Amino acid sequence: MSKYLGALSRRQLLAAAGGAAFFKGSLFAGIGTARAQPLSGPVPEVDRLAVRVVTDSYHHAFEPSRKVGNVEVQRTGTSLSKSGPPRVLKNEWGLSMHLESTRGADTRQVLIDFGFAADTLNNNLELLRVDPSRLDALVLSHGHYDHFGGLVGFLQANKGKLKTGIPFYLGGEECFCTREAGIGENVGNFGYLDRKAIDEAGLKILFAERPTVIGGHAFTTGTIPRESFERVLSPTRMTVGEKDGIGCFPDKLPAEKRNMTVVPDDFLHEQATCFLVKDRGLVVMTSCGHRGVVNSTLTAMKLSGVKKVHAILGGFHLAPHTPDYQRQTALAIKELNPDFLIPMHCSGEAFIAIATQELGDKVLRSSTGTRFVFGA
Repeated sequence: MSKYLGALSRRQLLAAAGGAAFFKGSLFAGIGTARAQPLSGPVPEVDRLAVRVVTDSYHHAFEPSRKVGNVEVQRTGTSLSKSGPPRVLKNEWGLSMHLESTRGADTRQVLIDFGFAADTLNNNLELLRVDPSRLDALVLSHGHYDHFGGLVGFLQANKGKLKTGIPFYLGGEECFCTREAGIGENVGNFGYLDRKAIDEAGLKILFAERPTVIGGHAFTTGTIPRESFERVLSPTRMTVGEKDGIGCFPDKLPAEKRNMTVVPDDFLHEQATCFLVKDRGLVVMTSCGHRGVVNSTLTAMKLSGVKKVHAILGGFHLAPHTPDYQRQTALAIKELNPDFLIPMHCSGEAFIAIATQELGDKVLRSSTGTRFVFGA
């Protein structure tokens, strides 16, 4: 499948999107599914995009806000009150981002990923004054627990608050497979995406294996082809099969995986979320970048037909790689010539240092609570 996608031109990718078959039947009693709006023709354009880091690994409480070039970098410190004790943003090994985009008088809000734990996510959403009732869509980048672990508690805490039938974009049935993680003696359960909780919350699942429009403002890459030197590491293995609503349905997986039992993750279900910001260019959010940050960006460029990359941000999954590989990645990103590179989550301190050497002031440090504003 990845080889096939990698050979597609933009026109072929869009044609494939228009003809994509998304599952119409019920995956689990009561869960609503529908065809996602395929990407066809020009990608949406927005006037302004604000990306808030809701959950990440660390928080710089004293770093001041500033403007770098034409990007506003708004920091969040400790939350103080006149009477109660001070409160602080929580950090963990996970990622969640809140997006607010505007086009004219039209505004959309999207939550990408849900971090590792619900108490972290719910605490930070409250302190950052993100109102879940105003969300227009939810997106899961891929089926790893550090990106969906907080979902169930988030849904429980916001029962009756989310918009009725709010769309939940997934990269495919593989997101539901149970997983184990680790190597050597450190191997164990890595969780599963809870169908029952999604059902009870009334979310509308939209499979976005092909490029998809989100809320009229954003687009997803769908499956990300491997076109560069980047290689996929397999830190997890998924188990094929479903029982009592837990796990993935074999007949909904790619044909070559249906009769397998345990499959090393190749992340065909991973998707990046992208925006075209007026007079700026593409903003590409990789979330974890298992398929490669360069591959993700190249896919966004091909789908949109836009060569100008304004910013690349998210987890790049480079921490496990060798310094030589990290430098090769930094040089490849430099060749893409983004205005800004914003590493998060699993990118790793070593890569951030290397990227800063190669791209200089284009590299912006992220932090839990930071809000990056692109556009007017």
